[in-house]
Amino acid sequence: MTDLDALTLAGLALFGLAGGIGITAVGPGGVLPTMGMFLLTGLSPTTVAGTAIATHVATGALGTYAYTRSGHLREPATRRTALLLSAAALAGTPLGVLLNTLLPGRAFGLLLAGAVAVTGVLVWVRDRRERGREEAADSHPLGLSVTLAVGLLVSVAAGLFGLGGPMLSVPLLVLCGLPVLPALAAAQAQSVVVASVGTAVYLAHGSLDWGLAVLVGVPELAGVLIGVRVARSVPTRRLKFALAATLVALAPYLALHS
Repeated sequence: MTDLDALTLAGLALFGLAGGIGITAVGPGGVLPTMGMFLLTGLSPTTVAGTAIATHVATGALGTYAYTRSGHLREPATRRTALLLSAAALAGTPLGVLLNTLLPGRAFGLLLAGAVAVTGVLVWVRDRRERGREEAADSHPLGLSVTLAVGLLVSVAAGLFGLGGPMLSVPLLVLCGLPVLPALAAAQAQSVVVASVGTAVYLAHGSLDWGLAVLVGVPELAGVLIGVRVARSVPTRRLKFALAATLVALAPYLALHS
Protein backbone atom coordinates (compact mmCIF):
# COMPACT_ATOMS: atom_id res chain seq x y z
CA MET A 1 0.00 0.00 0.00
CA THR A 2 2.98 2.34 0.59
CA ASP A 3 3.58 2.45 -3.19
CA LEU A 4 0.16 4.03 -3.87
CA ASP A 5 -0.27 7.80 -4.22
CA ALA A 6 -2.76 9.87 -2.20
CA LEU A 7 -5.29 10.09 -5.04
CA THR A 8 -5.34 6.30 -5.44
CA LEU A 9 -5.73 5.80 -1.70
CA ALA A 10 -8.66 8.23 -1.67
CA GLY A 11 -10.24 6.40 -4.58
CA LEU A 12 -9.94 3.06 -2.79
CA ALA A 13 -11.56 4.52 0.33
CA LEU A 14 -14.43 5.84 -1.81
CA PHE A 15 -14.91 2.40 -3.37
CA GLY A 16 -15.16 0.99 0.17
CA LEU A 17 -17.66 3.65 1.23
CA ALA A 18 -19.80 3.11 -1.87
CA GLY A 19 -19.64 -0.65 -1.35
CA GLY A 20 -20.86 -0.36 2.23
CA ILE A 21 -23.74 1.90 1.21
CA GLY A 22 -24.70 -0.54 -1.53
CA ILE A 23 -24.67 -3.51 0.87
CA THR A 24 -27.38 -2.11 3.16
CA ALA A 25 -29.22 0.19 0.76
CA VAL A 26 -29.86 -2.33 -2.01
CA GLY A 27 -27.95 -5.54 -1.19
CA PRO A 28 -25.34 -6.13 -3.91
CA GLY A 29 -22.60 -3.64 -3.04
CA GLY A 30 -19.84 -5.97 -1.92
CA VAL A 31 -18.27 -6.20 -5.37
CA LEU A 32 -17.16 -2.56 -5.32
CA PRO A 33 -14.11 -3.01 -3.01
CA THR A 34 -12.85 -5.81 -5.26
CA MET A 35 -13.41 -3.66 -8.34
CA GLY A 36 -11.57 -0.73 -6.78
CA MET A 37 -8.52 -2.78 -5.82
CA PHE A 38 -8.41 -4.49 -9.21
CA LEU A 39 -8.67 -1.22 -11.15
CA LEU A 40 -6.52 1.07 -8.99
CA THR A 41 -3.69 -1.15 -7.74
CA GLY A 42 -1.16 -3.43 -9.33
CA LEU A 43 -1.84 -6.21 -6.85
CA SER A 44 -2.14 -9.81 -7.97
CA PRO A 45 -5.67 -11.28 -8.26
CA THR A 46 -4.97 -13.40 -5.17
CA THR A 47 -4.05 -10.39 -3.05
CA VAL A 48 -6.98 -8.36 -4.43
CA ALA A 49 -9.45 -11.08 -3.50
CA GLY A 50 -7.83 -11.84 -0.14
CA THR A 51 -7.75 -8.20 0.92
CA ALA A 52 -11.28 -7.53 -0.33
CA ILE A 53 -12.81 -10.50 1.45
CA ALA A 54 -11.18 -9.44 4.73
CA THR A 55 -13.11 -6.16 4.59
CA HIS A 56 -16.39 -8.07 4.70
CA VAL A 57 -15.84 -9.70 8.10
CA ALA A 58 -16.94 -6.60 10.01
CA THR A 59 -19.75 -5.67 7.61
CA GLY A 60 -21.16 -9.19 7.79
CA ALA A 61 -21.03 -9.18 11.58
CA LEU A 62 -22.75 -5.79 11.72
CA GLY A 63 -25.45 -6.93 9.30
CA THR A 64 -26.01 -10.15 11.24
CA TYR A 65 -26.35 -8.18 14.48
CA ALA A 66 -28.86 -5.81 12.86
CA TYR A 67 -31.05 -8.62 11.53
CA THR A 68 -30.83 -10.55 14.78
CA ARG A 69 -31.91 -7.45 16.68
CA SER A 70 -34.78 -6.85 14.25
CA GLY A 71 -36.01 -10.41 14.86
CA HIS A 72 -35.64 -11.71 11.31
CA LEU A 73 -32.82 -14.10 12.19
CA ARG A 74 -34.79 -15.43 15.14
CA GLU A 75 -37.42 -16.93 12.86
CA PRO A 76 -36.90 -20.72 12.62
CA ALA A 77 -37.17 -20.88 8.82
CA THR A 78 -34.67 -18.05 8.35
CA ARG A 79 -32.26 -19.56 10.88
CA ARG A 80 -32.45 -22.85 8.99
CA THR A 81 -31.66 -21.10 5.71
CA ALA A 82 -28.76 -19.23 7.31
CA LEU A 83 -27.30 -22.42 8.79
CA LEU A 84 -27.51 -24.28 5.49
CA LEU A 85 -25.94 -21.40 3.57
CA SER A 86 -23.16 -21.18 6.16
CA ALA A 87 -22.54 -24.93 6.06
CA ALA A 88 -22.18 -24.78 2.28
CA ALA A 89 -19.77 -21.85 2.69
CA LEU A 90 -17.38 -23.97 4.74
CA ALA A 91 -16.76 -26.09 1.65
CA GLY A 92 -17.34 -23.55 -1.12
CA THR A 93 -15.14 -20.69 0.10
CA PRO A 94 -11.84 -22.64 0.20
CA LEU A 95 -12.68 -24.02 -3.25
CA GLY A 96 -13.12 -20.50 -4.56
CA VAL A 97 -9.78 -19.46 -3.08
CA LEU A 98 -8.11 -22.46 -4.72
CA LEU A 99 -9.57 -21.49 -8.10
CA ASN A 100 -8.26 -17.95 -7.63
CA THR A 101 -4.70 -19.18 -7.09
CA LEU A 102 -4.89 -21.09 -10.38
CA LEU A 103 -6.13 -18.17 -12.50
CA PRO A 104 -3.86 -15.83 -14.48
CA GLY A 105 -4.53 -12.11 -14.09
CA ARG A 106 -6.38 -11.66 -17.38
CA ALA A 107 -8.71 -14.59 -16.71
CA PHE A 108 -9.49 -13.13 -13.27
CA GLY A 109 -10.38 -9.77 -14.80
CA LEU A 110 -12.62 -11.30 -17.44
CA LEU A 111 -14.42 -13.50 -14.93
CA LEU A 112 -14.82 -10.55 -12.55
CA ALA A 113 -16.32 -8.50 -15.38
CA GLY A 114 -18.76 -11.33 -16.06
CA ALA A 115 -19.71 -11.57 -12.38
CA VAL A 116 -20.28 -7.80 -12.22
CA ALA A 117 -22.52 -7.87 -15.30
CA VAL A 118 -24.50 -10.86 -14.03
CA THR A 119 -24.99 -9.13 -10.68
CA GLY A 120 -26.32 -6.03 -12.40
CA VAL A 121 -28.84 -8.14 -14.30
CA LEU A 122 -29.80 -10.04 -11.15
CA VAL A 123 -30.54 -6.76 -9.34
CA TRP A 124 -32.97 -5.81 -12.10
CA VAL A 125 -34.56 -9.29 -12.27
CA ARG A 126 -34.86 -9.38 -8.48
CA ASP A 127 -36.78 -6.10 -8.51
CA ARG A 128 -39.27 -7.47 -11.02
CA ARG A 129 -39.60 -10.69 -9.01
CA GLU A 130 -40.22 -8.78 -5.78
CA ARG A 131 -42.95 -6.68 -7.40
CA GLY A 132 -44.53 -9.84 -8.78
CA ARG A 133 -44.65 -11.31 -5.26
CA GLU A 134 -46.06 -8.25 -3.49
CA GLU A 135 -49.54 -9.69 -3.33
CA ALA A 136 -48.54 -13.33 -3.14
CA ALA A 137 -49.54 -15.60 -0.30
CA ASP A 138 -47.10 -16.65 2.41
CA SER A 139 -44.02 -18.22 0.89
CA HIS A 140 -42.66 -21.64 1.75
CA PRO A 141 -39.11 -22.30 2.98
CA LEU A 142 -36.66 -23.31 0.29
CA GLY A 143 -35.79 -26.98 -0.03
CA LEU A 144 -32.58 -28.42 1.35
CA SER A 145 -30.95 -29.07 -2.02
CA VAL A 146 -31.83 -25.63 -3.43
CA THR A 147 -30.50 -23.81 -0.37
CA LEU A 148 -27.26 -25.80 -0.32
CA ALA A 149 -26.79 -25.27 -4.07
CA VAL A 150 -27.21 -21.51 -3.70
CA GLY A 151 -24.86 -21.48 -0.70
CA LEU A 152 -22.19 -23.44 -2.54
CA LEU A 153 -22.40 -21.36 -5.72
CA VAL A 154 -22.29 -18.08 -3.82
CA SER A 155 -19.42 -19.08 -1.54
CA VAL A 156 -17.27 -20.36 -4.43
CA ALA A 157 -17.78 -17.05 -6.27
CA ALA A 158 -17.15 -15.08 -3.07
CA GLY A 159 -13.93 -16.96 -2.37
CA LEU A 160 -12.79 -16.57 -5.97
CA PHE A 161 -13.35 -12.81 -6.21
CA GLY A 162 -13.29 -11.69 -2.56
CA LEU A 163 -16.95 -10.67 -2.69
CA GLY A 164 -19.51 -10.11 0.02
CA GLY A 165 -21.87 -13.09 0.01
CA PRO A 166 -25.15 -11.07 -0.02
CA MET A 167 -24.23 -9.60 -3.39
CA LEU A 168 -25.17 -12.88 -5.09
CA SER A 169 -27.08 -14.81 -2.44
CA VAL A 170 -29.86 -12.24 -1.94
CA PRO A 171 -30.86 -12.03 -5.64
CA LEU A 172 -30.57 -15.80 -6.04
CA LEU A 173 -32.62 -16.58 -2.92
CA VAL A 174 -35.32 -14.13 -4.00
CA LEU A 175 -35.37 -15.65 -7.49
CA CYS A 176 -35.81 -19.08 -5.87
CA GLY A 177 -38.89 -17.82 -4.01
CA LEU A 178 -37.65 -16.51 -0.65
CA PRO A 179 -38.98 -13.10 0.51
CA VAL A 180 -36.37 -10.35 0.47
CA LEU A 181 -36.07 -9.72 4.23
CA PRO A 182 -35.44 -13.38 5.16
CA ALA A 183 -33.03 -13.57 2.21
CA LEU A 184 -31.13 -10.51 3.44
CA ALA A 185 -31.00 -11.82 7.01
CA ALA A 186 -29.78 -15.30 6.05
CA ALA A 187 -27.24 -13.87 3.59
CA GLN A 188 -25.70 -11.64 6.26
CA ALA A 189 -25.12 -14.65 8.51
CA GLN A 190 -23.56 -16.58 5.64
CA SER A 191 -21.29 -13.65 4.81
CA VAL A 192 -19.63 -13.87 8.24
CA VAL A 193 -18.62 -17.47 7.51
CA VAL A 194 -17.56 -16.68 3.94
CA ALA A 195 -15.45 -13.70 4.96
CA SER A 196 -13.90 -15.39 8.00
CA VAL A 197 -12.99 -18.61 6.17
CA GLY A 198 -11.83 -16.72 3.09
CA THR A 199 -9.65 -14.39 5.14
CA ALA A 200 -8.05 -17.31 6.97
CA VAL A 201 -7.30 -19.22 3.77
CA TYR A 202 -5.93 -16.20 1.89
CA LEU A 203 -3.86 -15.30 4.94
CA ALA A 204 -2.35 -18.80 4.90
CA HIS A 205 -1.38 -18.14 1.26
CA GLY A 206 0.25 -14.85 2.30
CA SER A 207 -2.16 -12.97 0.05
CA LEU A 208 -3.57 -10.25 2.26
CA ASP A 209 -2.61 -6.57 2.61
CA TRP A 210 -3.81 -5.57 6.10
CA GLY A 211 -3.12 -1.86 5.59
CA LEU A 212 -5.22 -1.80 2.44
CA ALA A 213 -7.94 -3.87 4.11
CA VAL A 214 -8.22 -1.24 6.86
CA LEU A 215 -8.15 1.62 4.34
CA VAL A 216 -11.07 0.13 2.42
CA GLY A 217 -12.82 -1.67 5.29
CA VAL A 218 -13.30 1.27 7.66
CA PRO A 219 -15.13 3.43 5.06
CA GLU A 220 -17.05 0.33 4.00
CA LEU A 221 -18.26 -0.16 7.57
CA ALA A 222 -19.27 3.50 7.74
CA GLY A 223 -21.08 3.04 4.43
CA VAL A 224 -23.10 0.16 5.90
CA LEU A 225 -24.47 2.56 8.52
CA ILE A 226 -25.06 5.33 5.97
CA GLY A 227 -26.81 2.89 3.65
CA VAL A 228 -29.48 2.19 6.24
CA ARG A 229 -30.39 5.89 6.27
CA VAL A 230 -30.18 6.14 2.49
CA ALA A 231 -32.56 3.20 2.10
CA ARG A 232 -35.11 5.01 4.28
CA SER A 233 -34.93 8.34 2.46
CA VAL A 234 -34.35 7.48 -1.21
CA PRO A 235 -36.81 5.40 -3.28
CA THR A 236 -35.43 1.86 -3.27
CA ARG A 237 -36.17 1.23 -6.94
CA ARG A 238 -34.07 4.22 -8.00
CA LEU A 239 -31.15 2.90 -5.98
CA LYS A 240 -31.52 -0.56 -7.49
CA PHE A 241 -31.60 0.69 -11.05
CA ALA A 242 -28.69 3.07 -10.43
CA LEU A 243 -26.56 0.22 -9.04
CA ALA A 244 -27.61 -2.20 -11.80
CA ALA A 245 -26.80 0.35 -14.51
CA THR A 246 -23.43 1.14 -12.91
CA LEU A 247 -22.42 -2.50 -12.66
CA VAL A 248 -23.45 -3.34 -16.24
CA ALA A 249 -21.66 -0.22 -17.54
CA LEU A 250 -18.45 -0.99 -15.64
CA ALA A 251 -18.28 -4.65 -16.72
CA PRO A 252 -16.80 -3.93 -20.20
CA TYR A 253 -14.23 -1.56 -18.67
CA LEU A 254 -13.14 -4.28 -16.26
CA ALA A 255 -12.80 -6.73 -19.14
CA LEU A 256 -10.69 -4.24 -21.15
CA HIS A 257 -8.57 -3.41 -18.10
CA SER A 258 -7.71 -7.06 -17.43
